[in-house]
Amino acid sequence: MNSEREVKGFASDNNSGVHPEIMNQLLSVNSGHVLGYGSDIYTEEAEKIFRQIFGKDTKVYFVFNGTAANVLGITGVTNSWDSVITAFTSHIEQDECGAVEKFAGCKVLSVDTSDGKLTTSMLEKHMHGFGFEHHSQPKVISVTQATEMGTVYSPEEIKELADYAHSKGMLLHMDGARIANAAVSLGCSFREFTTDAGVDVLSFGGTKNGMMYGEAVCFLKARLSSEFKYIRKQGMQLASKMRFIAAQYIAYFKNNLWHNLASHSNKMAQILYQKIIKIDGVKVTQPVQANGVFVILPPEVASRLQKKYFFYTWNETINEYRLMTSWDTTPEEIFDFTELLKQEMSKFLRTKNV
Repeated sequence: MNSEREVKGFASDNNSGVHPEIMNQLLSVNSGHVLGYGSDIYTEEAEKIFRQIFGKDTKVYFVFNGTAANVLGITGVTNSWDSVITAFTSHIEQDECGAVEKFAGCKVLSVDTSDGKLTTSMLEKHMHGFGFEHHSQPKVISVTQATEMGTVYSPEEIKELADYAHSKGMLLHMDGARIANAAVSLGCSFREFTTDAGVDVLSFGGTKNGMMYGEAVCFLKARLSSEFKYIRKQGMQLASKMRFIAAQYIAYFKNNLWHNLASHSNKMAQILYQKIIKIDGVKVTQPVQANGVFVILPPEVASRLQKKYFFYTWNETINEYRLMTSWDTTPEEIFDFTELLKQEMSKFLRTKNV
Protein backbone atom coordinates (compact mmCIF):
# COMPACT_ATOMS: atom_id res chain seq x y z
CA MET A 1 0.00 0.00 0.00
CA ASN A 2 1.11 3.56 -0.66
CA SER A 3 2.93 4.71 2.50
CA GLU A 4 2.68 8.42 1.75
CA ARG A 5 0.70 10.56 4.18
CA GLU A 6 -1.98 11.16 1.56
CA VAL A 7 -3.07 7.90 -0.02
CA LYS A 8 -4.64 8.81 -3.33
CA GLY A 9 -6.57 6.26 -5.21
CA PHE A 10 -9.86 4.49 -5.68
CA ALA A 11 -9.95 2.23 -2.64
CA SER A 12 -13.04 3.54 -0.86
CA ASP A 13 -15.32 6.52 -0.51
CA ASN A 14 -14.60 6.13 3.22
CA ASN A 15 -11.10 7.45 2.56
CA SER A 16 -12.20 10.94 1.57
CA GLY A 17 -12.36 13.83 4.00
CA VAL A 18 -15.32 15.77 5.34
CA HIS A 19 -17.08 18.25 3.10
CA PRO A 20 -16.43 21.86 4.23
CA GLU A 21 -20.13 22.65 4.68
CA ILE A 22 -20.51 19.71 7.06
CA MET A 23 -17.33 20.69 8.91
CA ASN A 24 -18.64 24.24 9.23
CA GLN A 25 -21.90 22.90 10.64
CA LEU A 26 -19.97 20.96 13.28
CA LEU A 27 -18.10 24.12 14.21
CA SER A 28 -21.32 26.10 14.40
CA VAL A 29 -22.81 23.79 17.03
CA ASN A 30 -19.58 23.57 19.02
CA SER A 31 -20.40 26.26 21.54
CA GLY A 32 -22.19 26.33 24.84
CA HIS A 33 -23.94 23.53 26.64
CA VAL A 34 -26.93 21.55 25.43
CA LEU A 35 -28.62 18.52 26.93
CA GLY A 36 -26.89 15.24 26.12
CA TYR A 37 -28.03 11.91 24.73
CA GLY A 38 -30.18 13.41 21.97
CA SER A 39 -32.27 15.84 24.03
CA ASP A 40 -30.86 18.82 22.15
CA ILE A 41 -32.25 21.16 19.51
CA TYR A 42 -29.93 19.87 16.77
CA THR A 43 -30.96 16.25 17.19
CA GLU A 44 -34.60 17.30 17.28
CA GLU A 45 -34.14 19.27 14.06
CA ALA A 46 -32.40 16.39 12.31
CA GLU A 47 -35.13 13.96 13.39
CA LYS A 48 -37.74 16.36 12.00
CA ILE A 49 -35.94 16.44 8.65
CA PHE A 50 -35.92 12.65 8.49
CA ARG A 51 -39.67 12.57 9.16
CA GLN A 52 -40.22 15.10 6.39
CA ILE A 53 -38.24 12.94 3.98
CA PHE A 54 -39.46 9.45 4.92
CA GLY A 55 -42.87 10.10 6.46
CA LYS A 56 -44.32 11.21 9.76
CA ASP A 57 -44.40 7.64 11.10
CA THR A 58 -40.59 7.44 10.93
CA LYS A 59 -38.58 6.98 14.13
CA VAL A 60 -34.89 7.90 13.88
CA TYR A 61 -32.02 6.82 16.12
CA PHE A 62 -28.49 8.07 15.49
CA VAL A 63 -25.53 5.74 15.98
CA PHE A 64 -21.80 5.99 15.39
CA ASN A 65 -21.28 3.83 12.29
CA GLY A 66 -22.80 1.65 9.60
CA THR A 67 -22.14 -1.67 11.29
CA ALA A 68 -24.07 -0.47 14.33
CA ALA A 69 -26.92 0.79 12.18
CA ASN A 70 -27.27 -2.54 10.39
CA VAL A 71 -26.74 -4.79 13.38
CA LEU A 72 -28.84 -2.90 15.92
CA GLY A 73 -31.58 -2.19 13.39
CA ILE A 74 -31.88 -5.91 12.71
CA THR A 75 -31.59 -6.69 16.44
CA GLY A 76 -34.56 -4.41 17.06
CA VAL A 77 -36.90 -6.54 14.95
CA THR A 78 -35.63 -10.08 15.53
CA ASN A 79 -35.41 -12.76 18.18
CA SER A 80 -32.45 -15.09 18.63
CA TRP A 81 -34.37 -17.91 16.95
CA ASP A 82 -34.94 -15.88 13.78
CA SER A 83 -32.93 -15.73 10.56
CA VAL A 84 -31.93 -12.94 8.20
CA ILE A 85 -31.61 -13.64 4.47
CA THR A 86 -29.19 -11.51 2.48
CA ALA A 87 -26.90 -11.49 -0.54
CA PHE A 88 -23.57 -13.28 -0.17
CA THR A 89 -21.85 -9.98 -1.02
CA SER A 90 -23.66 -7.94 1.65
CA HIS A 91 -21.87 -6.22 4.51
CA ILE A 92 -23.76 -8.15 7.16
CA GLU A 93 -22.45 -11.37 5.60
CA GLN A 94 -18.94 -10.35 4.53
CA ASP A 95 -17.76 -7.25 6.37
CA GLU A 96 -19.22 -7.05 9.85
CA CYS A 97 -17.28 -9.82 11.57
CA GLY A 98 -20.34 -11.88 12.47
CA ALA A 99 -21.81 -8.97 14.43
CA VAL A 100 -25.42 -9.82 13.54
CA GLU A 101 -25.01 -13.33 14.89
CA LYS A 102 -23.27 -12.07 18.04
CA PHE A 103 -25.56 -9.17 18.97
CA ALA A 104 -28.90 -10.18 17.48
CA GLY A 105 -28.19 -13.84 18.15
CA CYS A 106 -30.02 -14.81 14.97
CA LYS A 107 -28.83 -16.75 11.96
CA VAL A 108 -27.65 -15.09 8.74
CA LEU A 109 -28.47 -17.03 5.57
CA SER A 110 -26.86 -15.90 2.33
CA VAL A 111 -27.86 -16.12 -1.31
CA ASP A 112 -25.45 -16.22 -4.24
CA THR A 113 -26.04 -13.37 -6.68
CA SER A 114 -23.83 -12.22 -9.54
CA ASP A 115 -24.72 -8.53 -9.27
CA GLY A 116 -25.33 -8.09 -5.54
CA LYS A 117 -29.12 -7.90 -5.96
CA LEU A 118 -31.72 -10.27 -4.54
CA THR A 119 -34.81 -11.53 -6.34
CA THR A 120 -37.75 -13.38 -4.88
CA SER A 121 -36.85 -16.56 -6.76
CA MET A 122 -33.42 -16.59 -5.08
CA LEU A 123 -35.06 -16.48 -1.65
CA GLU A 124 -37.29 -19.50 -2.08
CA LYS A 125 -34.71 -22.00 -0.84
CA HIS A 126 -34.83 -20.35 2.60
CA MET A 127 -38.62 -20.06 2.80
CA HIS A 128 -39.42 -23.12 4.87
CA GLY A 129 -39.71 -24.21 8.47
CA PHE A 130 -42.20 -21.50 9.48
CA GLY A 131 -43.65 -22.43 12.86
CA PHE A 132 -41.34 -25.46 13.19
CA GLU A 133 -39.37 -25.24 16.43
CA HIS A 134 -36.40 -27.19 15.03
CA HIS A 135 -35.75 -24.55 12.39
CA SER A 136 -34.65 -20.92 12.65
CA GLN A 137 -37.55 -18.69 11.65
CA PRO A 138 -37.14 -16.56 8.49
CA LYS A 139 -37.82 -13.01 9.72
CA VAL A 140 -35.87 -10.38 7.77
CA ILE A 141 -34.77 -9.94 4.17
CA SER A 142 -31.84 -7.51 4.02
CA VAL A 143 -30.89 -5.65 0.84
CA THR A 144 -28.18 -3.08 0.15
CA GLN A 145 -28.90 0.09 -1.85
CA ALA A 146 -26.68 0.73 -3.77
CA THR A 147 -25.31 -2.81 -3.57
CA GLU A 148 -21.75 -3.74 -2.74
CA MET A 149 -21.35 -4.50 -6.47
CA GLY A 150 -22.27 -0.95 -7.44
CA THR A 151 -25.68 -1.92 -8.80
CA VAL A 152 -28.98 -0.29 -7.90
CA TYR A 153 -32.46 -1.67 -7.17
CA SER A 154 -35.37 0.07 -8.89
CA PRO A 155 -38.33 1.09 -6.70
CA GLU A 156 -40.33 -1.69 -8.35
CA GLU A 157 -37.70 -4.29 -7.44
CA ILE A 158 -37.68 -3.10 -3.83
CA LYS A 159 -41.49 -3.20 -3.69
CA GLU A 160 -41.55 -6.74 -5.05
CA LEU A 161 -39.16 -7.86 -2.32
CA ALA A 162 -41.11 -5.98 0.37
CA ASP A 163 -44.42 -7.46 -0.76
CA TYR A 164 -42.84 -10.90 -0.80
CA ALA A 165 -41.44 -10.44 2.71
CA HIS A 166 -44.74 -9.17 4.08
CA SER A 167 -46.66 -12.04 2.48
CA LYS A 168 -44.48 -14.39 4.55
CA GLY A 169 -44.90 -12.37 7.76
CA MET A 170 -41.34 -11.06 7.36
CA LEU A 171 -39.74 -7.60 7.24
CA LEU A 172 -37.49 -5.85 4.73
CA HIS A 173 -34.31 -4.16 5.95
CA MET A 174 -32.21 -1.87 3.75
CA ASP A 175 -28.52 -1.16 4.25
CA GLY A 176 -28.32 2.37 2.85
CA ALA A 177 -24.62 3.07 3.28
CA ARG A 178 -24.61 4.47 -0.28
CA ILE A 179 -28.28 5.35 -0.47
CA ALA A 180 -27.52 8.84 -1.83
CA ASN A 181 -25.68 7.36 -4.81
CA ALA A 182 -28.66 5.11 -5.47
CA ALA A 183 -31.14 8.01 -5.29
CA VAL A 184 -29.10 10.02 -7.78
CA SER A 185 -28.75 7.03 -10.10
CA LEU A 186 -32.51 6.42 -10.04
CA GLY A 187 -33.51 10.08 -10.20
CA CYS A 188 -35.87 9.34 -7.30
CA SER A 189 -36.58 10.76 -3.89
CA PHE A 190 -35.43 8.63 -0.97
CA ARG A 191 -39.03 7.93 -0.04
CA GLU A 192 -39.95 6.45 -3.42
CA PHE A 193 -37.73 3.41 -2.95
CA THR A 194 -37.97 3.10 0.84
CA THR A 195 -41.18 4.02 2.66
CA ASP A 196 -43.39 3.98 -0.42
CA ALA A 197 -41.86 0.70 -1.62
CA GLY A 198 -42.51 -1.04 1.71
CA VAL A 199 -39.11 -0.99 3.43
CA ASP A 200 -39.52 -1.51 7.18
CA VAL A 201 -36.09 -0.68 8.63
CA LEU A 202 -33.45 1.48 6.98
CA SER A 203 -29.80 2.07 7.84
CA PHE A 204 -29.20 5.55 6.41
CA GLY A 205 -25.56 6.41 5.81
CA GLY A 206 -23.73 9.62 5.02
CA THR A 207 -20.14 8.77 5.95
CA LYS A 208 -19.33 7.59 2.42
CA ASN A 209 -20.77 10.80 0.97
CA GLY A 210 -18.98 13.63 2.73
CA MET A 211 -19.90 13.25 6.42
CA MET A 212 -17.39 12.66 9.21
CA TYR A 213 -19.15 9.83 11.00
CA GLY A 214 -22.55 8.72 12.21
CA GLU A 215 -25.46 6.84 10.67
CA ALA A 216 -29.19 6.74 11.30
CA VAL A 217 -31.39 3.75 12.10
CA CYS A 218 -34.78 4.61 10.60
CA PHE A 219 -37.83 2.58 11.54
CA LEU A 220 -40.23 3.53 8.77
CA LYS A 221 -43.07 2.06 10.80
CA ALA A 222 -42.82 3.56 14.29
CA ARG A 223 -44.39 0.54 16.01
CA LEU A 224 -41.27 -1.49 15.19
CA SER A 225 -39.09 0.75 17.35
CA SER A 226 -40.92 0.43 20.68
CA GLU A 227 -37.92 -0.99 22.56
CA PHE A 228 -35.07 0.22 20.39
CA LYS A 229 -33.87 2.90 22.82
CA TYR A 230 -32.80 0.11 25.17
CA ILE A 231 -31.13 -1.84 22.36
CA ARG A 232 -29.15 1.22 21.28
CA LYS A 233 -27.98 1.83 24.84
CA GLN A 234 -26.98 -1.79 25.43
CA GLY A 235 -25.29 -1.73 22.05
CA MET A 236 -23.03 1.12 23.26
CA GLN A 237 -24.27 3.45 20.51
CA LEU A 238 -26.06 6.12 22.54
CA ALA A 239 -23.85 9.17 21.98
CA SER A 240 -23.69 11.57 24.90
CA LYS A 241 -22.77 14.46 22.59
CA MET A 242 -25.25 13.42 19.95
CA ARG A 243 -25.49 16.93 18.52
CA PHE A 244 -22.26 16.24 16.61
CA ILE A 245 -23.84 13.35 14.72
CA ALA A 246 -27.20 15.00 14.21
CA ALA A 247 -25.85 18.40 13.14
CA GLN A 248 -24.06 16.81 10.20
CA TYR A 249 -27.38 15.66 8.78
CA ILE A 250 -28.77 19.18 9.01
CA ALA A 251 -26.01 20.37 6.69
CA TYR A 252 -26.19 17.18 4.61
CA PHE A 253 -29.82 17.74 3.65
CA LYS A 254 -29.65 21.54 3.40
CA ASN A 255 -29.78 22.80 -0.19
CA ASN A 256 -29.53 19.17 -1.37
CA LEU A 257 -25.85 18.92 -0.46
CA TRP A 258 -26.19 15.12 -0.34
CA HIS A 259 -27.45 15.15 -3.94
CA ASN A 260 -24.60 17.33 -5.18
CA LEU A 261 -21.96 15.14 -3.57
CA ALA A 262 -23.44 11.85 -4.74
CA SER A 263 -24.00 13.26 -8.24
CA HIS A 264 -20.32 14.13 -8.43
CA SER A 265 -19.08 10.72 -7.28
CA ASN A 266 -21.48 8.96 -9.67
CA LYS A 267 -20.33 11.20 -12.52
CA MET A 268 -16.69 10.45 -11.75
CA ALA A 269 -17.46 6.71 -11.85
CA GLN A 270 -19.00 7.13 -15.29
CA ILE A 271 -15.94 9.02 -16.54
CA LEU A 272 -13.70 6.31 -15.10
CA TYR A 273 -15.82 3.62 -16.75
CA GLN A 274 -15.82 5.32 -20.15
CA LYS A 275 -12.02 5.57 -20.11
CA ILE A 276 -11.45 2.04 -18.86
CA ILE A 277 -13.61 0.30 -21.45
CA LYS A 278 -11.36 1.75 -24.17
CA ILE A 279 -8.27 0.03 -22.74
CA ASP A 280 -7.39 -3.30 -24.34
CA GLY A 281 -7.39 -6.29 -22.02
CA VAL A 282 -9.48 -4.74 -19.23
CA LYS A 283 -12.94 -6.16 -18.52
CA VAL A 284 -15.65 -4.36 -16.55
CA THR A 285 -17.75 -6.95 -14.74
CA GLN A 286 -20.77 -4.98 -13.46
CA PRO A 287 -23.08 -2.24 -14.73
CA VAL A 288 -21.81 1.09 -13.43
CA GLN A 289 -24.90 2.52 -11.76
CA ALA A 290 -23.50 4.27 -8.69
CA ASN A 291 -19.90 5.14 -7.76
CA GLY A 292 -18.16 1.79 -8.14
CA VAL A 293 -16.39 0.24 -11.13
CA PHE A 294 -15.45 -3.45 -10.98
CA VAL A 295 -12.71 -4.64 -13.32
CA ILE A 296 -10.68 -7.73 -14.11
CA LEU A 297 -6.96 -7.01 -14.40
CA PRO A 298 -3.80 -9.09 -14.57
CA PRO A 299 -2.52 -9.30 -10.97
CA GLU A 300 0.93 -7.98 -11.90
CA VAL A 301 -0.63 -4.92 -13.51
CA ALA A 302 -2.89 -4.34 -10.52
CA SER A 303 0.03 -4.67 -8.12
CA ARG A 304 2.03 -1.97 -9.90
CA LEU A 305 -0.95 0.36 -10.09
CA GLN A 306 -1.76 -0.07 -6.41
CA LYS A 307 1.62 1.37 -5.45
CA LYS A 308 0.55 4.76 -6.78
CA TYR A 309 -3.25 4.60 -6.76
CA PHE A 310 -4.40 2.19 -4.10
CA PHE A 311 -7.55 0.10 -4.62
CA TYR A 312 -8.82 -3.17 -3.22
CA THR A 313 -8.88 -6.67 -4.58
CA TRP A 314 -12.52 -7.75 -4.71
CA ASN A 315 -12.44 -11.37 -5.90
CA GLU A 316 -8.94 -12.74 -6.15
CA THR A 317 -10.11 -16.01 -7.70
CA ILE A 318 -10.98 -14.17 -10.92
CA ASN A 319 -8.59 -11.19 -10.49
CA GLU A 320 -11.46 -8.76 -9.96
CA TYR A 321 -10.75 -5.36 -8.41
CA ARG A 322 -13.00 -2.60 -7.09
CA LEU A 323 -12.50 1.06 -8.00
CA MET A 324 -14.52 3.57 -5.98
CA THR A 325 -14.98 7.26 -6.66
CA SER A 326 -15.79 9.87 -4.01
CA TRP A 327 -17.34 13.29 -3.62
CA ASP A 328 -13.88 14.79 -4.00
CA THR A 329 -12.50 12.63 -6.83
CA THR A 330 -11.22 14.80 -9.67
CA PRO A 331 -11.18 14.21 -13.45
CA GLU A 332 -7.41 14.77 -13.34
CA GLU A 333 -6.97 11.84 -10.95
CA ILE A 334 -9.02 9.64 -13.24
CA PHE A 335 -7.04 10.75 -16.30
CA ASP A 336 -3.69 10.08 -14.60
CA PHE A 337 -4.83 6.69 -13.32
CA THR A 338 -6.28 5.49 -16.62
CA GLU A 339 -3.22 6.67 -18.55
CA LEU A 340 -1.04 4.64 -16.21
CA LEU A 341 -3.40 1.67 -16.55
CA LYS A 342 -3.24 1.97 -20.33
CA GLN A 343 0.55 1.99 -20.26
CA GLU A 344 0.77 -0.99 -17.91
CA MET A 345 -1.74 -3.01 -19.94
CA SER A 346 0.13 -2.24 -23.13
CA LYS A 347 3.37 -3.52 -21.61
CA PHE A 348 1.60 -6.60 -20.26
CA LEU A 349 0.02 -7.46 -23.61
CA ARG A 350 3.31 -6.98 -25.46
CA THR A 351 5.08 -9.31 -23.03
CA LYS A 352 2.28 -11.84 -23.30
CA ASN A 353 2.45 -11.88 -27.08
CA VAL A 354 6.22 -12.26 -27.30
